[in-house]
Amino acid sequence: MRVEIRTPRLSDAPTYAAAVRRSTEHVGRWNPLEPDGLVDLVRRQGETLRTYLVFDIEDGGLVGCCNVANIVRGRFRNGSLGYNSYLPYNGTGRMTEGMRLVLDRCFAAESDGGLDLHRLEINVQPANEPSIAMAKRLGFRHEGYTPRMLFLQDAWRDHERYALTAEEWPGL
Repeated sequence: MRVEIRTPRLSDAPTYAAAVRRSTEHVGRWNPLEPDGLVDLVRRQGETLRTYLVFDIEDGGLVGCCNVANIVRGRFRNGSLGYNSYLPYNGTGRMTEGMRLVLDRCFAAESDGGLDLHRLEINVQPANEPSIAMAKRLGFRHEGYTPRMLFLQDAWRDHERYALTAEEWPGL
């Protein structure tokens, strides 16, 4: 592995802001950007939201960020993944490595430090080919199409839905 993951710390704020600003053109067409939003993101961590930052082991640079949001427990045990990769690491395979580590954590038992989820979903705008390719590389299957799902960049955006269950994840 060339990367490691961990939850964000307040001390990561400058690194996070620089990575987001450096990647504005790359990420901004798909997701809202908040380069100074890490402090708020750290504050919101809890039962329904977990964030993992992906760092390059060799140089310590921030490769990307993955949010596990809308976590539901009980009989559902589901979460929604959202992710951004940052330049200059985009296209190097490091974010895929990081996402595999995140999935391991999501599906692992709580006794092993995991979230003990059964199902994860990724919702991607149909034209966001790099994110769709990521979902497929990770083994997510296409489940459907949701028109006007999220309000992004001043309009309701359609999304393709991909899902994966713990039984389908080879990492466990």
